[in-house]
Amino acid sequence: MDTAHDTFSRPRRRRRLLIASAVVASLALGGGGVWAADRYLVEHVAISDVSSYEAAQSTTDDAITTTTNGETTDTSYTSDQADIALSTVTAGTGSDTVTYYVADVTLTDATALRSAFAGDAYGTNITETTSDIAAASDAIFAINGDYYGFRDTGIVIRNGVVYRDEGARDGLAFYADGRVEVYDETATTAEELVADGVWNTLSFGPALVADGSVVDGIEDVEVDTNFGNHSIQGEQPRTAVGVIDDNHLVFVVVDGRDEGYSRGVTMTELADIMVSLGATTAYNLDGGGSSTLYFDGEVVNRPSNGGERGTSDILYIAGNGS
Repeated sequence: MDTAHDTFSRPRRRRRLLIASAVVASLALGGGGVWAADRYLVEHVAISDVSSYEAAQSTTDDAITTTTNGETTDTSYTSDQADIALSTVTAGTGSDTVTYYVADVTLTDATALRSAFAGDAYGTNITETTSDIAAASDAIFAINGDYYGFRDTGIVIRNGVVYRDEGARDGLAFYADGRVEVYDETATTAEELVADGVWNTLSFGPALVADGSVVDGIEDVEVDTNFGNHSIQGEQPRTAVGVIDDNHLVFVVVDGRDEGYSRGVTMTELADIMVSLGATTAYNLDGGGSSTLYFDGEVVNRPSNGGERGTSDILYIAGNGS
């Protein structure tokens, strides 16, 4: 999920046990344990059928178009809406080895990059693995998103529909015309963003690259200060999205916590990777055990928990007929 995910290599169930233990301790001391359990452990579904909800919000002009004539190889996908090329990079040796996966994506229609929620439901603490959400969405390609469902702040716009309008940090906005920009959530509203043509937003961070250069101070940023949270510093598995040009994106998933295969990277190292790939803008997403790259029915990378960890949302591109 978020910053707590970036710090711990334990499976997600272990993290829930840790929070539950803290809740029990809080109850024993007369604290707010009941509130904490309700806030961080219990699923809260605000919209149970997101697909129907989004369809009802759509108009003829912003309706999702159908992909046709897609062709897939082991490392690529080409259709009338998207070209995807996958590559694997390994750098360093021994305990300093870093392995990461790159998806270079060119879109002919910016709305082909979509978002999907775990269980096709919007709310908090609702989770599925990236691959399960992707399979349910008929995705050819997907990465984990920002784990919106762990926090109750941030602007959440997905597939042109507003779900949350609680500006708190620097977000990332994907526009229907192909632009992608980092923006200050506290300086605008979700309604204004949609009116300006925003198709999707992500609320995590920090911004890694601006105007082709590494952003200063990214090692000191903390995304959240919620119960059970920790910092996102150090060498960790990471997920990031970069912008090379309008409708030309690069997605990176770095594996970590596996000596001799991949130690993970710092924020600055992640930013350096994005610059090396030609990104002029780049943004950090949820990492740690959540970091997952999915392609053509398979998880491509090696998640740090020894398997996928549940998350609340993905970014994806659908395959043929979707």
